[in-house]
Amino acid sequence: MSSFVYVTSSFIAVLDANVLFPVSLRDTLLRAYEKGLYTMQCTEDILEEVQRNLISKRKITEQQARSLMDTIRKQFPEAFVTNYKYLINSMANDPKDRHVLAAAVACKAQVIVTNNSKDFPQSVLAPLEIEVQPPDDFLVQLFYLYPEFMVEIIERQAKDLLRPPKTTQELLSTLNQHVPNFVSLIRASIL
Repeated sequence: MSSFVYVTSSFIAVLDANVLFPVSLRDTLLRAYEKGLYTMQCTEDILEEVQRNLISKRKITEQQARSLMDTIRKQFPEAFVTNYKYLINSMANDPKDRHVLAAAVACKAQVIVTNNSKDFPQSVLAPLEIEVQPPDDFLVQLFYLYPEFMVEIIERQAKDLLRPPKTTQELLSTLNQHVPNFVSLIRASIL
């Protein structure tokens, strides 16, 4: 069994609510951050959106959703951008996602990880030197930078699943719904 070495990366990525909604994807992204493969940034607004969607779409209780968001806040207190609200009205992207872009500008992020690239036009992002990536592209990039660490993250994630327990292959099948290219790379690496 290999040791779980912590890596330090100054690569900054803001995670949009839609990539924090799916359980397995959220877990993988948070584990990669915890490992130090990138610097995650988030906001209270983003977590509140995740919480609302968990309640309305996943049909979990408000208390369960709040507890999950509180766990993220407590586990990663350094990952929250707070000085961004004054920028929101000056952002030229889709109004419902201006808070995400404002947070990215405030923390000098290189990437916004989202499934809603249409809400972040290239014409708006290019002058700000911010890129939008879907989670599949983002995790593929992390895999190419840190292949052994990403495999180890997935294997540990599977081992940590207890309710219900899942094998690595079962976890990969779940992740495949969200990040199929990343899953292909992981599968090829663990054969």
